[in-house]
Amino acid sequence: MKTIRLWDLPPTRLFHWLLVIAVVGGAVVTVKLGAGWMAWHERFGLAVVGLLAFRVVWGGLVGSTYARFSQFISGGPGGAMIRYLRGGQWQGAGHNPPLGAWSVLLLLGLFGFQAVTGLFSNDEIAFNGPLYRLVSSGWSDTLSSWHRLMEWGGLYAVVALHVLAVLFYTHVRKDNLVKPMVTGRKQVQSSELKDASGGGWLAMIIALAIAVAVVWAASGGLIPPPPPPPPQNLLVSPPLAYLARKLSWQALQVSPTLANWRAIAAWSPAAASSCSALASRTKLTAIS
Repeated sequence: MKTIRLWDLPPTRLFHWLLVIAVVGGAVVTVKLGAGWMAWHERFGLAVVGLLAFRVVWGGLVGSTYARFSQFISGGPGGAMIRYLRGGQWQGAGHNPPLGAWSVLLLLGLFGFQAVTGLFSNDEIAFNGPLYRLVSSGWSDTLSSWHRLMEWGGLYAVVALHVLAVLFYTHVRKDNLVKPMVTGRKQVQSSELKDASGGGWLAMIIALAIAVAVVWAASGGLIPPPPPPPPQNLLVSPPLAYLARKLSWQALQVSPTLANWRAIAAWSPAAASSCSALASRTKLTAIS
């Protein structure tokens, strides 16, 4: 038996624990705290988007040996899972192909579904996802319902299944999966297994840059800002504006002084503007 370097620290192990924090400690908790925390719920959701984008690039293109998807799903995990549960042996490392491959793919797919639907969702009150304007209100309502339904119908169930699988490996199969995800190293029996290779800092920077770009796009970076609302007088409503004009006219008739004009202009710009004709007749200078 020997010890090999299995999981690299910056990409794989940090991704795993940051995803736990973002999903369980962030997105799930904030949605339970109510509407006041929806801005933080969105931030944690965008963090999940970035982490998943990073993992897809790292696992599919530039990652180290045991983090690659091709390494732990090669050969198809279907029949191997049944043989493994019946007591069959497997002499590999990394994610266990019979069960781990399905677990990883299912978790990534479910978290991705939750994150993407959340980008287009709304809470029917005041919150809209960052990409809400790209779809119709009907589609947004549909995606919102899927987002809420999958929380109970998929998210909690799969996370619980993942935890149970880890406990099964640790106590029944005597294969501790948590320790290598913390230390990065694992004891293996096969002398043919070697330390993880590939990846590196350049690959990590490339994956990180792509993840940042995905988060920027998911946050609405590609959507042009909405046009500004038409200008309107927010200080005085139409009935009040009429009353202000009438009172201002009467005040100027009683005492057409510059002090009165200043008071009217300070109280209601709309009233001062409407009395410009009277100001001209009384030979008062408008105050800007």
